[in-house]
Amino acid sequence: MTTLSLDNSLTTVIIIFTVKPEQQQELIDTIKEFLSTVKTQPGFVSANLHKSTDGVKVANYAQWSSRETFEAFRSNEEVQAKAGKLWEFDRPDSHVYEIVTSESKVGTPQIETGEYVVHFAEFTMQPENQPQMVELAKEHVKPAMEQPGLISATFHRSLDGTRVINYGQWKNKEAIEELVKQPGFSKDKPYWEGIADNEYHLYEVVHTVNC
Repeated sequence: MTTLSLDNSLTTVIIIFTVKPEQQQELIDTIKEFLSTVKTQPGFVSANLHKSTDGVKVANYAQWSSRETFEAFRSNEEVQAKAGKLWEFDRPDSHVYEIVTSESKVGTPQIETGEYVVHFAEFTMQPENQPQMVELAKEHVKPAMEQPGLISATFHRSLDGTRVINYGQWKNKEAIEELVKQPGFSKDKPYWEGIADNEYHLYEVVHTVNC
């Protein structure tokens, strides 16, 4: 089972595909097939597939024992050749991350199928703005957790400086709609204004693989 821990003893890789709704399930099935190879690779820990409820995204929250084992997997041409049909889809947004802050009402957050509504809030920025974005995330995560329906919020920063992702777990969609009405979280002067661009989608966890 995947846990989202602040100790960063594992390397987190978040891969987000953009697809046409009619292709979403095909992409999920293609990734599942490739994971049968991925899970045998040295250093693999877990993979967790999410599909967005609007049909346009597929996200994989993956963990590896170290950045070195992930890079070895990624540079293994024989293994990558087995990705097959994955290369027929648009190139995903893929980065290596570390967790920078996490708040939870249920202890250390875990990823399981069918338990929560999930959101990936994708913040994109220039590398020089990432430190400020991280500080803003730390400042605003506690007020967000005052929402009754928010179970956990875990912010990750990409090691290349261009991304911050919030992985949030919710009781239901209605609870999320309440948060975006609050000052600083709505489209009217959000707390990240001028620092980052934000896109978020709602997901369900549809498949998990653990070593």
